[in-house]
This record gives sequence, C-alpha cells and structure tokens, in this order.
Amino acid sequence: MTDTLWIMLRSVLMFVLLAVPGYLLVRCKVLQEKEAGVISKLLMRIGMPFLVLACTLDITFTAEMTKNIFITAAFGIAFTFVAFFVSIFIVGKKKEESVQRMQRLCIVFSNNGFLGIPLAKAVFGDSPVVTYLIILNVITNVLLVTLGVALISGDRKLISLKKVLLNPVVIAFALGLVLNLLGVTAYVPEINAYSTHLSNIVTPLSMTVLGVKMASVNLLKLFSKFSTYFVSVFKLIVVPTLAVAVVVALKGLGLANMEMVLGAFVAFATPTSGLASTFADQYDGDMDGAVSYTLGSTIFSILTIPVLYWLVCMI
Repeated sequence: MTDTLWIMLRSVLMFVLLAVPGYLLVRCKVLQEKEAGVISKLLMRIGMPFLVLACTLDITFTAEMTKNIFITAAFGIAFTFVAFFVSIFIVGKKKEESVQRMQRLCIVFSNNGFLGIPLAKAVFGDSPVVTYLIILNVITNVLLVTLGVALISGDRKLISLKKVLLNPVVIAFALGLVLNLLGVTAYVPEINAYSTHLSNIVTPLSMTVLGVKMASVNLLKLFSKFSTYFVSVFKLIVVPTLAVAVVVALKGLGLANMEMVLGAFVAFATPTSGLASTFADQYDGDMDGAVSYTLGSTIFSILTIPVLYWLVCMI
C-alpha cells in the first residue's frame, strides 16, 4: 500500500511542478496573464480533442467492455445530476447569487480531462481505467456546456444541442469510435501516431496555464479565504468519496469492477474544472471565486488525490 501511495504522490507532484515554468515566465515579465488565453484555446481546440481521440482509438471493444461503458455513462450522468441539485443545499442561499452559482459549479465539475486523463495514463498505463475515465470526461464536457453554462449565466435558453454536438471533445470521441469500430487504424496507423503527438501537449500546456494564473494571484489572500477551503473539501473529499461509494456498491451487485471504481475516483477526485474562469469571464460570473477555487483545489489535490487513492486501494 505504501508503494501505491508513493506512485500516485510522485505522479501528482510531477504534474503540479509542470506549472513552475508558467509561474516563472510571468514573474520574470516574459509572459503576461492575458496571453494564457491563447494557450487555453490550443488546449481546448487541439490538445484535449486529440487526447480523447488517441485514447478512444485504443479501446478494445468486447461484450463486457461495452456493457461496462454503458454502466459507466449511466452512473456519470446520474451522479452528476444528483450532485448538481444537491449542491443547492450545500452552498446555501445566504451568499450573493453569483458566488452561489460559482461555488456550485466548482464543487460539481472536475478537471478530469486536462489533469485526470494524463494522470490516469501515467499511473495505470493502457488500462480500462482510462477508457472509463474518457467516458466520464465526455459526460463532464457535455454537462458543462449545458448545465454549467445555464448555471453561471442564469439563462436556461443558452442550453443548446448545437453546443453539445460541436463540442471538440464530443466530436473527437465520436470520430474515435467510428475509426475504431471500422478498424481504420489497422490500415493507417499514422492516425494513432498523429493523435498521440498532438495529445502530448495537454499536460505541459495545461499546467503552464495554471502556473500563469498562480503568478497573477496573491496566494496569501487565496489561502485566507474560508470559501477556498469550503469548496475544496467538498470538491476533493466529499464528492469523490460518494462517487466511489456508489461504484463500489455497484461492484458488490456485480455491475462494476475495480477499473470502473478507479475511473470514477480519478474523474471526481481531480480539482475544479479550468473552464470555471472561462465561464466567469464569458457570462459575468464570480471571477475571483473561479480563480480561487480552481487554484486552491489544485494545490490541495497534491495531498488529497494520493491519500484518497491509497484508501480506495485498501478497500
């Protein structure tokens, strides 16, 4: 168990240390915070879609795997919806409305793409854990551009099927499924190589953006806010614990396996989604809260992810 904890701790620390170059570039005035927006666009439009595509191309479909994928998808949708509505009571109504909305978003939605998928690949390799995580990531993306946008903007009319269908991650997943099922990569293996090359930008660039944001924030002020701890406790401990408990219960009923448990763990134990600040900017939301909760939960996750992973493995 000690080895398990150490492997996860080293992996998480490695990812977080990748934020150092971005932090130093801003501190040395080589890079400005606003320029991180260009990097974020590369991640959203190129890096993340090709990461999902590369992972989807590697899925080996069997009757068992197909059944587990559908169960994982059903769990992901149901659990996220329940967490979304329960978050109303967790956050309460005594705060300013924009603060309430942002706290709910940051408690429910994870960075299981930019951080979760690369972390899972580093720890579990080409395991089914990554496959289940991909499914949960696609669900997160779909619900973020629907429920998430409606929540932050306060306008349900912004929920759009078009946004879902044109989401780069959804397109990449659908394309990967088609190419996989048709066996195209057996004849054109360069598709795998091309996707892998572009997917490799995700981890370093996403952490560079985090470093840029860290350099632009007063960390002492960040950690003096009670709300940073409040959101982080629910996001990093309560939500993933409940998610794992549900999948463990499904495992007891013969509807899940350990790989599905670990996939759910990584999907919900990762920090707040980086899109929180993007939505705050686009829809006049609580930007200070978005940055605080994203950075705070990411820093705290250095400890919470390895410890919770160790506890899950003990189960």
